[in-house]
Amino acid sequence: MAEAVFHAPKRKRRVYENYESPLPIPFAQDHGPRKEFKVFRAELMNNSVIVRNSEDMEQLYGKGYFGKGVLSRSRPNYTGSDPKLVARWKGMKTNMPIITSEKYRRHVEWAAELLRRQGQDEDTAHGVLEGYTAPLALPGTGGHEAVPLHSEVDSDVASSADRAVGREEPSVTSGDSGKSEGTEDPSRGSDCPRQGSGDAPPPTDGSRDCAAGDGTPLPHGHCCRQDALTPQCGPRPEDGGQQGGLTCASEEPEHEYVLVEEEACDGSPDEDAPNEELVQKKRLVCRRNPYRIFEYLQLSLEEAFFLVYALGCLSIYCEKEPLTIMDLWRAFPAAQPTFRTTYMAYHYFRSKGWVPKVGLKYGTDLLLYRKGPPFYHASYSVIVELVDDHFEGSLRRPFSWKSLAALSRVSVNVSKELMLCYLIKPSTMTDQEMESPECMKQIKVQEVLLSRWVSSRERSDQDEL
Repeated sequence: MAEAVFHAPKRKRRVYENYESPLPIPFAQDHGPRKEFKVFRAELMNNSVIVRNSEDMEQLYGKGYFGKGVLSRSRPNYTGSDPKLVARWKGMKTNMPIITSEKYRRHVEWAAELLRRQGQDEDTAHGVLEGYTAPLALPGTGGHEAVPLHSEVDSDVASSADRAVGREEPSVTSGDSGKSEGTEDPSRGSDCPRQGSGDAPPPTDGSRDCAAGDGTPLPHGHCCRQDALTPQCGPRPEDGGQQGGLTCASEEPEHEYVLVEEEACDGSPDEDAPNEELVQKKRLVCRRNPYRIFEYLQLSLEEAFFLVYALGCLSIYCEKEPLTIMDLWRAFPAAQPTFRTTYMAYHYFRSKGWVPKVGLKYGTDLLLYRKGPPFYHASYSVIVELVDDHFEGSLRRPFSWKSLAALSRVSVNVSKELMLCYLIKPSTMTDQEMESPECMKQIKVQEVLLSRWVSSRERSDQDEL
């Protein structure tokens, strides 16, 4: 058997992140105060493990690159702002999201549809949203030629709208310097998914809801659109209410203020425009967002179990009850039949210093990164198989020569090496022993690198010798 040659990983050209030491976080120092060990919280939702707390999301992704943002490409940094509008209004010193009027109109339509599904008639829903989404007074922050115009909202109208939706909103005063009261950093996402008494409105932009009515299973999707007008906020840990949905432990305001770019008519006619048409100018108007979109960190089942079992820094809850290691070991295979096999390989490569990620987009089980995806391209595409001492057993993916050559060609075209990872279990191991993660102590691992032999290249190498 030929000896495999290790090739250095391909480094990315543009890196905008600093490398942090991975988990586990040290909780004690030789010459310093003792630090508490951080235990993160996650939720098991519809066969997925999600993290909602913004600080936990940042720690888990920054220290080991666990999971990915459901609304972002990798790091959970969704802000809700339109990048083009942010660049246009870069002189505005504000942390509020800046969105287009079309996008804000869609949010209002979703909120109106949800109110109608909750039993509100058309006039009531229209009246509630009209008062709730009225322009709010906000002092200009300066720094831009086009000063945003803000209309004063009647306090009676705003308070009546808040009472109609079942809660009180903090008033926005003109004494605030920089942003309105209750405005939160949009990069932090939210910790509180709303749960209404009816189904969410159908998506109109290609995304799907990940929170529905009481008792409704949560479908798979990339985006969570929730209603800020809904009185309920899901069952809280201290409430003895219904089960289902995600618990809400957030103490932040349930509303969000956004800056909407709208058109304002200038009274001076344009000399070049026919019929003395009015000049259309842009302005930013502060409004409440009636339908918020939240960013979550979604962990793969292998990543979640590694954080629970190997590092002990994650606690996964299902309907307000924490799940034990054995509960997860039995529950995850029901959602993903190949979980135990892929987790053994994931645990092995993580312990070797690699950062494994799901390799579905390249037709494999895992992708292995050095340090993390922001710094290097994946070096290996891994196929995992569980066999016995004689390399026999029911293969998960039986390859033919044609399919194996095709997969090898795909890996080469994306500058990766194809690796076959064989998990070798003793022939005497029973199925009962496999019902515990302690069975990994008896598993051996053998890696085989697959490369395509090119006859012309072989002949040229011999001629040079």
